Amino acid sequence: TEQAVTVAGSVIGGILLFVLIGITAYLLWKKFCHLLSYEKLTSPVKRTNANASFQDQPTSEIQPKSTSRSRSIPFIIPPTLHGRDWVNLTNQEQVQEDSDPYMIPQSGPRSSFHSLAGAYVVGTINPDLYKFPEDKSEMEFPEGNIGRLWFSIEYEHESERLLVSLIKVRKLQPPADSCSPFVKIYLLPDERSYLQSKTKRKTLNPQFDENFVFQVSSKMLLQRTLKFLVYHVDKQKKHHLLGQVIFPLKNETLTDDNKLVIWRDLEKENLEPPSDYGDIQFSLSYNDYLGRLTVVVLRARGLKLQEESHAVGVYVKVSLMNHNKFIKSKKTAAVLGSPNPVYNETFSFKADQTELDTASLSLSVLQNIKGEKTHLLGRVVVGPFMYTRGKELEHWNEMISKPKELVKRWHALCHSM
Repeated sequence: TEQAVTVAGSVIGGILLFVLIGITAYLLWKKFCHLLSYEKLTSPVKRTNANASFQDQPTSEIQPKSTSRSRSIPFIIPPTLHGRDWVNLTNQEQVQEDSDPYMIPQSGPRSSFHSLAGAYVVGTINPDLYKFPEDKSEMEFPEGNIGRLWFSIEYEHESERLLVSLIKVRKLQPPADSCSPFVKIYLLPDERSYLQSKTKRKTLNPQFDENFVFQVSSKMLLQRTLKFLVYHVDKQKKHHLLGQVIFPLKNETLTDDNKLVIWRDLEKENLEPPSDYGDIQFSLSYNDYLGRLTVVVLRARGLKLQEESHAVGVYVKVSLMNHNKFIKSKKTAAVLGSPNPVYNETFSFKADQTELDTASLSLSVLQNIKGEKTHLLGRVVVGPFMYTRGKELEHWNEMISKPKELVKRWHALCHSM
C-alpha cells in the first residue's frame, strides 16, 4: 500500500511539474511575441493645411512660430509620391508604406513654384543655414582700390552663345555720399552695342545676379574681349564712370560644362585723348634676385590702322637692347580688326642688375598687310637717362626703385624708327 501511494504521489507531482513548465513556457512565448508585434495604422494620414502637418503630430513641430516675416523656402513632396501614406514612428521619423497602386491621390494645397506644380508643401528650409562664406582672399582690397567686380562666363558651342552672369560689385568709391550703380557690358572689338544691368539704388556693394547673352561664333570667340563699365547715376540723372574691367577671352578654356567664376579689380579709364599715333599700356617689373626683367603688354588704343578690315592683325614686338645692340625680341599674338586691341601677355628677359644703366626696351606696334611687309603703327622706348626722357624715363626708374612690383603706365606711340 505504501508503495502504491508513493508511486501515485510521484505521478501526480510529475504531472503538476509538467503543467507548471508548460504554463511558464506559454507565458514567456506570449510575452516574446508581444514585443515583436506592432500596431498597424489603418486610417490614412490627413492633410490639414499648406504645411501638410501629419496626423497626431503638433503643427508647431513642423513649422516654428515666428513673429517676423519668414525667409524660409518650402520643402515639398514631389507629385510622384502623392498617393502614399506616411506613418509616424516613435523616433519622429517618417517611413513610406506601399499603397494601393490604383488609388487616385487626393488634391492637396499647391506649391507656389510653377515649375513644381502639383507638389505638396511639407515644411520649410532656412537658406541662411546653407550659405557658404565668401573667400577671405577675395575680400582683401589693396590700398587705392576703387572697387571689385565678380562675374561668370560660359560658352554654348552648339548654339554659339556666350553666357555672361554679372554677380556683384564691392567697395565702390563714388564721387558723392550716395551711389546708384549700374554696369554696361561690351564684347570688344564691337564698341557700338552693349548690354546693360539694372540700377541698384543707394548702395556701394550692389548685388546684381543678372544674366546676359552674346551671339559669337566659336572661331571668333578667342579674339573677343569682355569690357565692363561701372557707372553711378546722380540725382540729376547724369552718369559718372567709376571704373572698368577688361577681360580678354583668348586665355580661357570655355566649354558647355565649364562655368568660370572670376573677379577683377576696377581700373580707372584713361580719359585723356589718344596721341597722334595711339597709345600703349604695359607694366614693367625687375627681380634683382633672379636678374629678370618682366614686361606685361596690356593693351593699345587709338591706333591708326592702314586697312580697315576684320582680317587685319595687329601685334606688339618687344625688344631688349643693350648699348643699342639687339639682344632678344618677343611678339604678342595678333588681334584682328581693332584699333583698341587687348593683349595681356607677359614676357621675361635675362638682364643683370649692372646692365640696367645701359639696357633699354623697345615696344613696336605692327600691322600685317596682305601682300606687303608689316607696317609700323607706332613705337615707344623705355630705359635709363642714356636713351629716354619724360614719362619713359620715370617708368624705368620707378621699376628699379620698386623691385618685384609691377609698375603700370600708358605711353604715347611715336612713328620714328
